[in-house]
Amino acid sequence: MLHVVATPIGNLGDLTPRALEALKGASLIACEDTRRTWQLLAHFNVPRPELVSYRQGNEERVSRTVIDAVSAGREVVLVSDGGYPAISDPGYRLVRLCAQENVPFDVLPGASAVNVALVLSGLPTSSFTFKGFPPRGPGALRNWFAAEKELPHTLIGFESPFRIGPTLQAAYEVLGDREAAVCIELTKLHERVARGYLSDLAAQFKDAKVKGEVAFVIAGANPKFARNVQQTSGNPRERLDLRHETRDLPGGPETLRRRQVSGLMSHVPPTGLGSQVSGLSTNHEKEKELLR
Repeated sequence: MLHVVATPIGNLGDLTPRALEALKGASLIACEDTRRTWQLLAHFNVPRPELVSYRQGNEERVSRTVIDAVSAGREVVLVSDGGYPAISDPGYRLVRLCAQENVPFDVLPGASAVNVALVLSGLPTSSFTFKGFPPRGPGALRNWFAAEKELPHTLIGFESPFRIGPTLQAAYEVLGDREAAVCIELTKLHERVARGYLSDLAAQFKDAKVKGEVAFVIAGANPKFARNVQQTSGNPRERLDLRHETRDLPGGPETLRRRQVSGLMSHVPPTGLGSQVSGLSTNHEKEKELLR
């Protein structure tokens, strides 16, 4: 059996008991970075099984290795450096191949930067679209946002800390001045969330030196979440205040020590597939009520 296992995105305490049992019982683990996965195993005193690197560029070859191992009756686990493998991650190719060839697999739920960022943003959760990493080119980036311009769904994406400023500026120019949030280092010792309108956030992050993983969340096309064009920047009562949250995780120095020892989750999974995942509400009446 292949077990697709979600791993912590920052706080090691978020590894679920089911995930830990799967890691302990695996004879083969396909992982993004064998060093990071070994550090995770060592932290939880899991004996080291066979590890094989599964990343963008070797998916076809390693997928066949994994499928052959499952067919031979071995317990195999697929993980990424953090979060769900196959969500904006090359693991998607292995999962799809298993589905096509009727190879048995299951998914063990766990931490996800997508869900955490969505809830922390304070924006509508009744329907949302996750689009992974946006393209780097200016024209392609604007087109990426333009595809969402008329849609009511909350938009979620990942971005490099070195490009978050230009990305927010492009979003503002294409989508208009909507409410948004920038989430940095989710679940980690120095988690931070900045909320505001896109124009304010773009200005704030224009020259900011950001460290760590970044997720951004932008409201959908709804006047309720857009700045009125008649509002003036000089009247604080007519502006959405930017709010910043920095939260220390429980455990103090011990929590920090675990981060230093494990060295885990230092980056969001690569942009490989640019995959999209939509979480669309089936309760349309509820969604309409929330957006009124």
